[in-house]
Amino acid sequence: MKDILNSRVKHRQPFRPFAPIVLYERAKDVFEGEEDSPFMLIAKNVRPEWRDRIPAIVHVDGTARVQTVRAETNPMLYRLLKEFDALTGVPVLINTSFNVKGEPIIETPRDAVICFLTTGIDHLVLHDTLVSKNAMHAIVGPLVNTYTDVATMVVSNMKTA
Repeated sequence: MKDILNSRVKHRQPFRPFAPIVLYERAKDVFEGEEDSPFMLIAKNVRPEWRDRIPAIVHVDGTARVQTVRAETNPMLYRLLKEFDALTGVPVLINTSFNVKGEPIIETPRDAVICFLTTGIDHLVLHDTLVSKNAMHAIVGPLVNTYTDVATMVVSNMKTA
């Protein structure tokens, strides 16, 4: 998964793992240590039996920068993790910023749609709407790239005038 995300979306160094989000109550099953980590401030050892199951989030030293999720602090993300755990037996998902290497983090729905259309992202969730690519993307994607390039030139020329 790390290689797919890097080649299709992030375009960053291949040695850099992604961070995990994990159900708070299952964190001790996957990672060593009991402390809560709601803000990705703690690197924890990934339990050996989990390293091959979730390799995209494991650093070369066997650790991961963990974010724990509780129902009371983020109910929607918590439900997503619960459903993923129920389907796969894995209470962990990848957590990464929504941007492409060298670009600022996505801030608006417009930015999100442009990133979606111009990268290898297959699906985009905006609030409660799921947007998926289909065969038309082969036509729309290049048009969005051209529009974005022209819009960037126009805006940069307006700033210098």
